[in-house]
Amino acid sequence: MSGMTTSNSEYLIRSELWSSQLKDVLEDNLIAQPYVRWLSEFPDGETFTIPSIGEANVRDYVEDTAVEYDALDTGEFQFSITEYLSSATYITDKNKQDSFYMNELVSSFVPKQARALSQRLEADIFKQGQPGQAGGQTVADLNKINGEAHRWVGSASVNSVQTLGVEDFARARLSLNKANVPMENLIAIVDPSVEYVMNTLTNLSDVSDNPRWEGIVNDGIGGGMTGMRFLKNIYGFDVYTSNYLAKCGANQSGAEETIDSVASGADARCNLFFSASQDVLPYIGAWRQMPRVESERNKDFQRDEYLTTARYGLKLYRPENFVTVLSATGVV
Repeated sequence: MSGMTTSNSEYLIRSELWSSQLKDVLEDNLIAQPYVRWLSEFPDGETFTIPSIGEANVRDYVEDTAVEYDALDTGEFQFSITEYLSSATYITDKNKQDSFYMNELVSSFVPKQARALSQRLEADIFKQGQPGQAGGQTVADLNKINGEAHRWVGSASVNSVQTLGVEDFARARLSLNKANVPMENLIAIVDPSVEYVMNTLTNLSDVSDNPRWEGIVNDGIGGGMTGMRFLKNIYGFDVYTSNYLAKCGANQSGAEETIDSVASGADARCNLFFSASQDVLPYIGAWRQMPRVESERNKDFQRDEYLTTARYGLKLYRPENFVTVLSATGVV
């Protein structure tokens, strides 16, 4: 007597079994927009001009002589709407008729387009202030303000590449302090490779004058994170990680920079330090057109089309509240 087995009924078994659910890609958190001072009014044209006023002078006075009067230094700050972006896709009638996943696919169009624009905006924000951008730092230079550097290569060497060390956080604090930046809401945005370096340091317990270091050696600097924020901080800087930091070199080309006789290596990342206090935010920006979604029926091609567009401009607003430290990523 013979029964049904997999060997004699193979043609009754489907060779591939498809799930009713789609697998989506993993997406990281985007954190840059809160660090931009967004202007709410942009009446005409593509250029925004902001007047600026300098400090008053103080002179020695001699009794019974005429007082000497000085005018305040004035100037202007300008930035323009430079980005006009689009994200578009379509689905044909034939695809809709034949595709089992048609509903899931169509419902993902607008969220995916919004996410793509947000990722581009994130990268555009973080490249402001870098060499080649309007008002950005000078490539391969210390970019000193009030005598302290605002751009340098990380002080630590791991596996023969330059990366960030604890000293760089202290130096960044000094640079901001000398530039009269409020020592409040200090933020460090670093490449994930920097987090790895900090997690594997063995001398963190030797850092003095920083009572907030307790627990880092045991738990890791990334332990207990909420979103992108580390619950521990380094010399007052709350540390975030981002995969959207600009590369070194002019126009973020990745070309090696040598600053103060220290070479960054190719494709080094621009780690950022600044105060996120609202009145001194490092970036400024304006939307000429917020992301706008449109859809229409194209009868000639027998398809439905979906389009998201946006226009905006960005620029470094306060170079004194902006420190860049370069680090190579090949630490492992």
